[in-house]
Amino acid sequence: MLRILKQYYPVRNVVFVIGEGLMICASVLMATWMVMGTEFIVSDLLLPLKVILIAATCQTCLYYNDLYDFRVTDTFLEFGLRLLQALGAAAIILAIIYLLFPIFIILKGILIISIGFVILLIISWRMCYTMILNKGLFDQNIMILGSGSLADRIIHEISDRKDCGYSISFVSLEAAEDEKIIKDLEQEVPCSNNKHKELDKTAQKLGIRRVVVAIKERRGGVFPTNELVKCRMEGIDVLEGNTFYERLTGKLDVEHINPGWLIFSGGFRKSWSKRTMKRILDLLLALILQVLVLPLMMFTAILIKFDSKGPVLFSQERVGEKRKPYKIYKFRSMKTDAEKVSGPVWAQADDDRVTRVGHFIRKWRVDELPQLWNVIRGEMSFVGPRPEREFFVKGLEYIIPYYGERFEVKPGLTGWAQVNYGYGASVEDAIEKLNYDMFYMKNMSILLDLVIVLRTVKTVLFGQGAR
Repeated sequence: MLRILKQYYPVRNVVFVIGEGLMICASVLMATWMVMGTEFIVSDLLLPLKVILIAATCQTCLYYNDLYDFRVTDTFLEFGLRLLQALGAAAIILAIIYLLFPIFIILKGILIISIGFVILLIISWRMCYTMILNKGLFDQNIMILGSGSLADRIIHEISDRKDCGYSISFVSLEAAEDEKIIKDLEQEVPCSNNKHKELDKTAQKLGIRRVVVAIKERRGGVFPTNELVKCRMEGIDVLEGNTFYERLTGKLDVEHINPGWLIFSGGFRKSWSKRTMKRILDLLLALILQVLVLPLMMFTAILIKFDSKGPVLFSQERVGEKRKPYKIYKFRSMKTDAEKVSGPVWAQADDDRVTRVGHFIRKWRVDELPQLWNVIRGEMSFVGPRPEREFFVKGLEYIIPYYGERFEVKPGLTGWAQVNYGYGASVEDAIEKLNYDMFYMKNMSILLDLVIVLRTVKTVLFGQGAR
């Protein structure tokens, strides 16, 4: 397993991505050899850079078309359509690059033949990789202790992520847990209710390399302390269930973590240097983006004015860092006094309060652009938990554990929850978004912020998660 941004990925996944890049490079080189011959390959000193440019562009487009998410491309038809879309987008982007930087131009004939090779090699490479995933080759065998809701969530996450790198070989049931969950587990994975006896021998017999402890009851005499010590002495990793869940999913599980786990777990570091660097980057990005999108903002203001009666901008009080209230600014996307009758409510799908222009600017997140002013003023950051209204905060704090902890950092224009989960309009959605927000707060860094910004571009380009 490789640790990247506090999550763990199988080595085979990294090999797959690198291998696919090499396949694209090989496709360009083969096409060049067919058209120009070996002498040209040797004599063109810029050819390696040209090849890398094509490979990087193609893989970026593959990523933005969800071709590295096997839960999306689970059928050959879906994969084929997305592959053609990605390669078409790559061709357009390369054409723009060649127009701006003619030195990187590669012959038209070479590019066309390369696309044919790319399609052939990528399909072949992915067929081999899919076969490896389906057969569970190179998976790490794990054992789960416990059969409660946390264990159930871990098992379903592994089942849904066939490229996660884990294979559940054994589940040791916990007698006091939900009988329905236990019956469901017994149908899905090998289970035993022998009260955790001889765990070390079972682990050795099944070739298990990691034990995940998802047991609720931790009292002496019930918790299998001696058995787990024996497992550690045998070189088997023993991991607490919430820690494993965090590494697997990129989120916490606030309904199951206890204060002790939060106290002794790593992360939540907010050094002065980190805060200063984040603030400098916020200011630079906000000022640059403000200049770049000014024409778009002016055009949006004109459309809103012609579309419906009312002000162009909409302001509303939100809860900021350290619970300090501030006014957030947006382009108005709803009818004036939209909550006059209903009171404060979350926006719903196909909400009839949204104006015609509002549907468009909400889908492409244009309505959020005035919040750049909030970033410049220091009330918000580019990346952080999305700000919420006091009305909802009071209710959610009463229901959701640790909800108040999200106010320890500045709210953001975008966040880890937004790029992973999208819009939420229920308590269940608020819990799931808090799971992601807590992961971000625990592991926040400049590099993670950069990843979130890049993924936000993908979210905006495809209009995902808006209402």
